[in-house]
Amino acid sequence: MQLFALGLNHQSAPLAIRERIAFTPEGLRGALQEIVRSRPAEEAAIVSTCNRTELYCAAGEPREALAWLAGHHGLPQNELRPFLYTLPREQAVRHAFRVAAGLDSMVLGEPQILGQMKDAARMAAEAGALGATLSRLFQRSFAVAKEVRTNTRIGANVVSMAAAAVRLAGRIFPSLRDCRVLLIGAGEMIELCATHFAAQMPRAITVANRTLERAESVARRFSGHAVLLRDLPEQLPEHDVVISCTASSLPILGKGTMERVIKARRHQPVFMVDLAVPRDIEPEVGELDDVYLYTVDDLAQVVRTGIDERQSHVAQAEAIIDTQVGNFLHWMEGREQVPLICSLREQGEAARRLEIDRALRMLARGEDPSEVLEALSHGLTNKLLHAPTQALHEADAEERARVREVLTRIYRLRSGS
Repeated sequence: MQLFALGLNHQSAPLAIRERIAFTPEGLRGALQEIVRSRPAEEAAIVSTCNRTELYCAAGEPREALAWLAGHHGLPQNELRPFLYTLPREQAVRHAFRVAAGLDSMVLGEPQILGQMKDAARMAAEAGALGATLSRLFQRSFAVAKEVRTNTRIGANVVSMAAAAVRLAGRIFPSLRDCRVLLIGAGEMIELCATHFAAQMPRAITVANRTLERAESVARRFSGHAVLLRDLPEQLPEHDVVISCTASSLPILGKGTMERVIKARRHQPVFMVDLAVPRDIEPEVGELDDVYLYTVDDLAQVVRTGIDERQSHVAQAEAIIDTQVGNFLHWMEGREQVPLICSLREQGEAARRLEIDRALRMLARGEDPSEVLEALSHGLTNKLLHAPTQALHEADAEERARVREVLTRIYRLRSGS
């Protein structure tokens, strides 16, 4: 069965490209159903995060999957192709295992990607796009990630994006205790940021979200208060630190808005981090005086802190992955033989039924049971050996040697028999 991965990540494509082919959570189910309906693949799963967008496909063609991906996002294939990687079969399996284990992340060993892959598998299953092959691939990926984390220190001293944001903010302000922090969104990344900033005991934490209930749920945990997204114009001038990570497909903060904010703040500095893909904050905001804007790619250097110790455990993790890749490919090869085995058994069963029916007719005519059994055994033997015998007789000189070798091994014959 054809198995492949197609996509791009923080290593192959800049943020400006990644955000153009990112999938929103709301659009994932429909996209998956579209893939299996239009048949670029019979099975599909999509992993879409701030650092990567990847399609995992079974029983399909990479060229058709590329055409679908480009068409779905309204992009010319030639514009997208330079940034994409296509990984066939073994490479796709190894890549999935490495991604789940945190070996392919911007933050080496970070655990968040594992949860994102689990979400991708769950969404594919709910959309009816996850078959036996991809289901097995993702389940093995989760098991491999667990084994890597249990048996290596690849996750030791991980500096998360949230922790990196705190470090950068500390370079702008003498003390975060005097700062007011505004968190836009209420997802997992915002919760992580809230945890890290709350540890610095800022003057106030505000959570802004499309739904007030979700914002209140996050704010309550950190003694903050919640507001709606529509309240941002009034809230922004009051805050020194702004962290945004929503699932919006369009920017929610533009240059014009921030110009008014800076004016209202009398040019006091604003530290901003945009962790969303597609971006929540227009890039032009970073051109404003007194605004310090960082994206996920800008945080790359900071999150490399502590990488040396984790890097020493990569070889051990890769060895675990190599073993598990071999095991998975062996399972795939076994599955590929199932149709042949079924066909072989069906043919044998047809021969058996034919001889049984003939034997029953002989018994009904009153023939000697011992002669009937003899005829039955001869009939079965002749039918089951007819095909291999015919293949041996019809083979040419070069092919005959291979047929002899196969038959000798299958029937466990002595050499020269």
